[in-house]
Amino acid sequence: YARQFLDQLSKPDVDSIDGLSPAVAIEQQKVGGGPRSTVGTATEIYDYLRLLYARIGQPHCYQCGNPISSQTVSQMTDRVLAMGETTRLQVLAPVIRGRKGAYKKELRDFARQGFVRVRIDGETIELGDEIALSRQSRHDIDVVVDRLVAKPSARGRIVESIETALRLSDGLVTLDIGPGESELLLSQHNACVDCGVSYPEISPRMFSFNSPHGACEPCGGLGTTDAFDPALIVPDESLSIAQGAIAPWAGKSVPRYYRQLAATLVEHFEIDPDTPWRDLPKRARKGILLGLGKEEISFSLGSRNTRSTESTESTEKSGRKTAKRHWDGVVGELERREAGAPGSERENLARYQTARTCAACEGTRLRIEPRSVLVAGNPISELTKLSVERARDFIESLSLTATERTIADRIVAEIRDRLRFLSDVGLGYLTLDRRSSTLSGGEGQRIRLATQVGSSLMGVLYILDEPSIGLHPRDNDRLIESLLRLRDGGNCVLVVEHDQATIDAADLVIDIGPGAGIHGGSIVAVGSPDQIRSDEGSITGAYLSGRRAIPIPEKRRPPTDRALIFENCREHNLKNLTVEIPLGLFVVVTGVSGSGKSTLMKDTVFRALAGRLHNALTPPGRFDRFAGLRHIDKVIDVNQSPIGRTPRSNPATYTGALGGIRGLFSQVPEARVRGYTPGRFSFNVKGGRCESCRGDGLLRVEMHFMPDLFVRCEVCSGRRYNRETLEILYKDKSIADVLEMTVEEALEFAQNVPSVRRPLQTLVDVGLGYLQVGQPATTLSGGEAQRVKLAKELARSDTGRTLYLFDEPTTGLHFADVEQLLRVLDQLVERGNSVIVIEHHPDVIKTADHVIDLGPEGGDAGGHIVVEGTPEAVAAHPDSHTGHALEGVLQKR
Repeated sequence: YARQFLDQLSKPDVDSIDGLSPAVAIEQQKVGGGPRSTVGTATEIYDYLRLLYARIGQPHCYQCGNPISSQTVSQMTDRVLAMGETTRLQVLAPVIRGRKGAYKKELRDFARQGFVRVRIDGETIELGDEIALSRQSRHDIDVVVDRLVAKPSARGRIVESIETALRLSDGLVTLDIGPGESELLLSQHNACVDCGVSYPEISPRMFSFNSPHGACEPCGGLGTTDAFDPALIVPDESLSIAQGAIAPWAGKSVPRYYRQLAATLVEHFEIDPDTPWRDLPKRARKGILLGLGKEEISFSLGSRNTRSTESTESTEKSGRKTAKRHWDGVVGELERREAGAPGSERENLARYQTARTCAACEGTRLRIEPRSVLVAGNPISELTKLSVERARDFIESLSLTATERTIADRIVAEIRDRLRFLSDVGLGYLTLDRRSSTLSGGEGQRIRLATQVGSSLMGVLYILDEPSIGLHPRDNDRLIESLLRLRDGGNCVLVVEHDQATIDAADLVIDIGPGAGIHGGSIVAVGSPDQIRSDEGSITGAYLSGRRAIPIPEKRRPPTDRALIFENCREHNLKNLTVEIPLGLFVVVTGVSGSGKSTLMKDTVFRALAGRLHNALTPPGRFDRFAGLRHIDKVIDVNQSPIGRTPRSNPATYTGALGGIRGLFSQVPEARVRGYTPGRFSFNVKGGRCESCRGDGLLRVEMHFMPDLFVRCEVCSGRRYNRETLEILYKDKSIADVLEMTVEEALEFAQNVPSVRRPLQTLVDVGLGYLQVGQPATTLSGGEAQRVKLAKELARSDTGRTLYLFDEPTTGLHFADVEQLLRVLDQLVERGNSVIVIEHHPDVIKTADHVIDLGPEGGDAGGHIVVEGTPEAVAAHPDSHTGHALEGVLQKR
């Protein structure tokens, strides 16, 4: 299957390759963005923990807490007789539990043994009937062994039935007491003698929240459930009820019933409908949103007012018919609407919901049974809540019996090695149950690296793309030590990197350049780091040796009277932190990995500002209040997320340059004669695009067991357009030719077309002149994507009151690129805007006007402001890890 598509891939443009080892490429990409992926599952640590708990875990009764022991046939029989003489029940043998297959042979065997009925997926079926099961679906099959009454005279029959069921199902028996009663699963192996609680077989899948055998049923193994959030129901507390403070009841299209309901609530609570929500009495706000418990409210009777919860008493009041009913709040009303709503309305109601910790499993994702299996007194759910460092301490101090040690030694060793590596690369603050989707690009890459190192391979070529991303200079040494251990294990480690410490630790450096894109592609220098330093033709060597350097500002901008103040920020690991962010300056937020930088700036500050300025619905992190909003009119988050997830997206479409290019080609005389409009030159709609690839230029091939492949379209040869569209030429170039130009070439080509020149010039200004105009977004690095977003914002006119937030903009940048980026950011500040950068790069920090250093450590030990002020003030602070890194670069002034 694979070969037929691999043959279609374009071959590398190279004459020969020698000495190529099996290769493992670890790229900058998200680690399993799904909600089920965690640090533990991504590193395989959780897989080994499941195996450990399945092999040496001690099950405990989740009712009385006593250890679970095996249950004899006599004890099971006594349990049946204790139900009372009037109890009728079925004795079932659970022979198949959640497995795929048709099971025709097994069902025939049960019929030959004399059994008459089976229960398949909850439905009782006669064995003589034709039974057709899907092989691709999971099934539960129980053989009906007997139907009986639990009276003492039937003891012998009960014993015989239970023994038969145990024999058929390998030690399990199910007692079905009838509708309205929960079934009893009894085990010959795991059952509580006192409470009668029985356990199924203790297996690894029992501890998996991705399996129905282990996942919490209410939340499906996600650990969270969607619930209506009062903060989203009333997003703007400055509005009154009459102005639409209650968002689901606001707008012209809201049903009249809800307007009547709002009027009734205003009357009941005796409040002014024109009073801002925040100024209403606390009792009224709580009562309107969450209800009043047992207290009843008089409602006007209407077509939709009568509910099943209404009392039957009604009165004449002011000439209106009224009825009393319990009021369970706007939240209760929305929950009722959601229960019977079609899909489109449910999507609309989801705007007012946030993820809340599941009450059934308390966020652990697991059923009660796996949470009651202990190793060294701890369930697996508590172990995964620990940080990597604390989990490592737990594993190191694990005391096992001789038998347990024989069983678990290899398992514990695998867990220990992976935890040690995560700690060595600066991720000791992460908890094992943290969702992978919340990790930064650098954290994700080191997670994947930990997985590969745990495999203990030899003779492999490891290719790492900037593993130092997101890593504080303090932790660089530990990452480098880990890479050297990989090398010493008999592997070749090839690292694409700009970090000076990593370059200095290399055995061999290959410097490629001298410029980017069409200006590069040559090997400038090869040798040891010292040889690169001494090479006069190497730009990298010039920065390493100090011949070139990013300058330190001669004078820093003083703070103004404008500032943003956030009080008592306490989301995640922030410790009731109050921060004052000066505006109109270049501000850098620093700190070791996990110190709370992203939580403070992105989850709290940005979301709060976006909600007030742009009506964003994502709720911010917890804080008490903030001030200073009047000083800014726009907030922009320039992050490293892709500018598009398909080959259709490219720098031209994202920055708007393609619109100008399409308009240009539609004005060519030949195009006007043919009646071509700008839409003809779009590869996203029918008309001018190639219909074979639908304008992608590439065909996507699903490989099932491998990443999807993209092969060039054979009809248009990757040019996206059909023959007729490509016949339209401007300066002897078709639109496909323009999209294949570099930004610099296209800028010169369209110098006299303002709608094209402006966005292309900003791409050149941020150092992306080497990109192709139509280069697919899927081929851009995180740093390139971030600079494309910056270029788009630069092309817009600003008011001088914009706040820009950047998350590690130096990702993927060479020293020379960093210098150019800093010039662009400086221009933004000079125009009166505010720039906040989350960064570890010492050369960026040293150029800041103001630094906010968080820490002192990551995880629970972070969340404080260690020091804030100029870079010199940070460097002078004895407890700042950032300060220690700054000392060296500031001394080179």
